Amino acid sequence: MFKHLRTPNFERLDKTLRNQKADAIPLIELGIHPDIKKEIMGKPVITVQEDIDFMRIMGYDFLKVQPEISLKLNRKKVEDASKITDRSWSTEHEGLIKDWESFEAYPFPKREEINYHRLEEAGKRIPDDMGIIGQYGDIFTTVWETMGFETFSMLIYEEPALVDELFRRIGDVIYSMFEVMSQMDFVKVLWYSDDIAYSSGLLVHPDFLREHLFPWLKKIGILAKRRDIPFIYHSDGVLYDVMDDILACGVTALHPLEPISMDIAELKSRYGSYIALCGGIDVDQLTRGSKDSVRELTRKYIRIAGKDGGWAAGSSNSITEYIKTENYLTMVETVLKEGTY
Repeated sequence: MFKHLRTPNFERLDKTLRNQKADAIPLIELGIHPDIKKEIMGKPVITVQEDIDFMRIMGYDFLKVQPEISLKLNRKKVEDASKITDRSWSTEHEGLIKDWESFEAYPFPKREEINYHRLEEAGKRIPDDMGIIGQYGDIFTTVWETMGFETFSMLIYEEPALVDELFRRIGDVIYSMFEVMSQMDFVKVLWYSDDIAYSSGLLVHPDFLREHLFPWLKKIGILAKRRDIPFIYHSDGVLYDVMDDILACGVTALHPLEPISMDIAELKSRYGSYIALCGGIDVDQLTRGSKDSVRELTRKYIRIAGKDGGWAAGSSNSITEYIKTENYLTMVETVLKEGTY
């Protein structure tokens, strides 16, 4: 599709994620829905090689790969599966863990059960001009999902030792993935994702995050620093109250810059000297806007966020199945054609 517009060059992304100015603005996404990939390629994109081919054709400099783990969560599938095939929602009330008895009965995954097969295959197949991002996350999210957010909120006060222990158990197994990925020399970036905020503010008090989540984030940051590789953190919502904490954890790049939560010009002004920025192109515009409006919005981000480097272009979350494919392609094409220095 865009293979003649730009040849992949992982150095471009690496420099950008270190908040340096590269030869051009790189593309980045946390995820691209299989239905979108299928529509573009004319066939399902399933294997590692097919995924590499897709990313390469689209102009990305990387392939993002996750380890595989079995985590039992209290999620519900949408009722109308004929319209949306893979959407689920997390229960707000009582979850799988509500007391010490249910905690002891919960089937916590073991480190040795984590599957790195897809990562290992990607390491064998990735071209020299592309890099692999090792990604996982959701220590905070997994804790509250296993409890249900209402129960989780109550237990913070009624049974804090139980909440502490659940963070320790979940954190330990997820951190172990980053330990393994950081030891794979073909993994060139670590990416941790965990939503901690709404557009109106944080889900919990900053001090709770400082006690229970940010120590894990800092440990992952240390792994990245030891390898001298970039470290991306993803969270939706407004993050100003904990931006200094995020920086202190060794994060080199922030994603996805949700525009309803944080203005790109303000972010660039306040933190552009300290951290790279990734994403920001409004998912709502990609879904409901026109190609012309998406093109102009992308140009705006190129001017503001990409002016001095340190910005990787992409959506304000991910490329979902309901985004207009033509709008996604317009965003990508605009960056590839106009995002050079």
